[in-house]
This record gives sequence, structure tokens and C-alpha cells, in this order.
Amino acid sequence: MTELSGWAFTAVAVLGVLSVAAGIAVFVVDSMARATFALLASFLAVAGVLLALDLVYLAVVTALMMTIEMAVMAVFMIMFMMNPAGLMPMTMVHNAKGSAVIGAATFVVLAVGIWTIDWPTRNPPRPDDSTRQLGEAIMGSHMLVMLVIGISLFATILAGTVLATARGRYDRFGPDLDADRPDDPVPGGFRR
Repeated sequence: MTELSGWAFTAVAVLGVLSVAAGIAVFVVDSMARATFALLASFLAVAGVLLALDLVYLAVVTALMMTIEMAVMAVFMIMFMMNPAGLMPMTMVHNAKGSAVIGAATFVVLAVGIWTIDWPTRNPPRPDDSTRQLGEAIMGSHMLVMLVIGISLFATILAGTVLATARGRYDRFGPDLDADRPDDPVPGGFRR
């Protein structure tokens, strides 16, 4: 394994701390929207760490995937959550004590494992095109099939969402959301 240069070591350290801090913020902030953007910040910091380690392909894939995923999640929150854009206060943690104990224990076990295991050292030759080698190792000859399946699944998700939500909150409670009772075709809907 090659040694990190001074700037790369500094970048990894700073971005690592930023990633952990943003990850903690996911569970500290009091709304879904804020938690979404805290998670995005954490993943972008991880992408920065990958970039500093000269893993450009993984860095770009992580940044693109997480940015798009969090943007889609934010859009869906704005469209479908009962509180506006998921900005109303709510708790993001369930069973806080139990999850804290499990999280701390897991961290200790992993940290002890990282520092006590005798990791093997190898210096294999690097391939000419590591991105192509990675793609072929993961997908083999099925890359075109997976691209088509990905687009089909995305279209299915969108179609299912559109079909499942023929009437939104503005149809039910009026354009200003000021109706006392929802205007549902079948009576018995929830009150606000």
C-alpha cells in the first residue's frame, strides 16, 4: 500500500471527522428533511475521502448516487409528507438507549478488530484500466441487461407512485389546506 501524501492525509482526517459529525447529526436534528441533508453531507465527505485515496471511480459513483438518492427523498418528502417538507419537529431515534448501547458495542468491536488483526500486505501490479476491470468483475457480460433492468425498475417505481396517489393532500383538503374534513369520494377519512 502506498503512503499518503501530507495533503491527502490531512484531507482524509478532516473529511473523516466531518463524515462522522454529519452522521451523528442525522440522529440529532429534529426533522426528516434536515436528517436527509445531514446524511448527504456525510456521504459526500466519504466520497471526498475516496477521492483523497485516489479512488476516483468509487468517489464519483458515491457522490452521484447519494446526491441523487437524497434529492429524490427530499422531493418525495415535499410531495407526500403530511408536515410541510418534513420540516416539522419529530424524533429520529426509536429505542434511544438500546440503539446507543448496540452502536457503541459495535464500534468497540470493530475498532478492536481493526487495530489488533494482523492484516496481510500485498503489492499486486495495478491493471491498466481498473474501472473496466471492476465493471467486468461485477457485471461480466450482463451490463446491458442490468442497465435495462435499472431503467425498468425506476419506471415501475414512478408508475406505482402515480397510481397509488391519485388524490393528494391538496385534493383532499383544498388548495389552501384549510378544509376541516377531507373531500374524499368515500366518507370516513382521517381528520387533521
